[in-house]
Amino acid sequence: MQQREPSASESYFWPSVWAIGLHVLVFGMLFVSFAMTPELPPSKPIVQATLYQLKSKSQATTQTNQKIAGEAKKTASRQTEVEQLEQKKVEQEAVKAAEQKKADAAQKAEEAAKAAEAKKAEEAAKANEAKKAAEAKKADDSKKADEAKKAAEKQQADIAKKKAEEEAKKKAEEEAKKQAAEEAKKKAAEDAKKQAAEDAKKKAAEDAKKKAAAEEAKKKAAEEAKKKAAADAQKKKAQEAARKSAEEKKAQALAELLSDNTERQQALADEQGDQVAGDFDDLIRMRAAEGWARPPSARKGMTVVLQINMLPDGTVTGVKVLKSSGDGPFDSSAVAAVKNIGRLTEMQGLKPNEFNPYRSFKMTFTPEDLAL
Repeated sequence: MQQREPSASESYFWPSVWAIGLHVLVFGMLFVSFAMTPELPPSKPIVQATLYQLKSKSQATTQTNQKIAGEAKKTASRQTEVEQLEQKKVEQEAVKAAEQKKADAAQKAEEAAKAAEAKKAEEAAKANEAKKAAEAKKADDSKKADEAKKAAEKQQADIAKKKAEEEAKKKAEEEAKKQAAEEAKKKAAEDAKKQAAEDAKKKAAEDAKKKAAAEEAKKKAAEEAKKKAAADAQKKKAQEAARKSAEEKKAQALAELLSDNTERQQALADEQGDQVAGDFDDLIRMRAAEGWARPPSARKGMTVVLQINMLPDGTVTGVKVLKSSGDGPFDSSAVAAVKNIGRLTEMQGLKPNEFNPYRSFKMTFTPEDLAL
């Protein structure tokens, strides 16, 4: 680092201070010398001696003045010498200080240069180290990249090798399967041929057996049909007879109602109402049985009581369970069976007093009732 050269005012500052101080010191010494001058003896009042005394006083004064002048000259000489010495000393010290300052500046400049060179060398060393580190890192990265590339190539090679082995294995398996399939096909053809022959023999035997069984079944079916036709005819005849008997009973009851007295007519009407109610109960059970789907849990002996609501035209408007059978699926099937009736057109001809019991009534159902 370069030192700044001192200005002229800075170079003469301290010498000026020393000179002023020296002058102050000289004037102080003069003042002290005047203060230390010895006092003269007092003059005597003798007239004859007045001139002498005056002359004597003049000599004293002269001597004093001479002494003072000599002292002043000596003092001035000494002061000049001192000033010269001090000036020389100041100049020497100033020169010495300037040289020291210059030496210090040169030393500082040298030290600064050395520091700069050291810093430059250090920075160069750091840059060199950084460059070496970068080159090392680059080499390491290149090495890692090469290793990664080799690893990837090896992996690809392994995958390709494995794939080739799998394809070869798969091809071998397919060839083996194909060969096995051909052999199996050949064997199956042979077995099929043998089996066909055996099946043909068995089929011929079974056909003969089936033909005999068919003839036997046909004969049996004819007999069953004949029996069923006879039974249906007998059942139809019985139903017709029952219908005629019921109509006769109703006609007879109506005739009795028209011919007997009031009490008899009321009794017959009640009896006829009970008969009609029984007929409609049976009709409702029969219609419910037609749409009943028997649940697997339905068992003999189960009983469910239903509350049924109807309109005068026979439309079923509501069905709910009043007393459960203990089996939910059976209860639900009974409710669904009654709802499936939809509308009983037979009830449209009932009188209001005959329909009133069916406006809202209870009915008990069992699996036997619904399985008519």
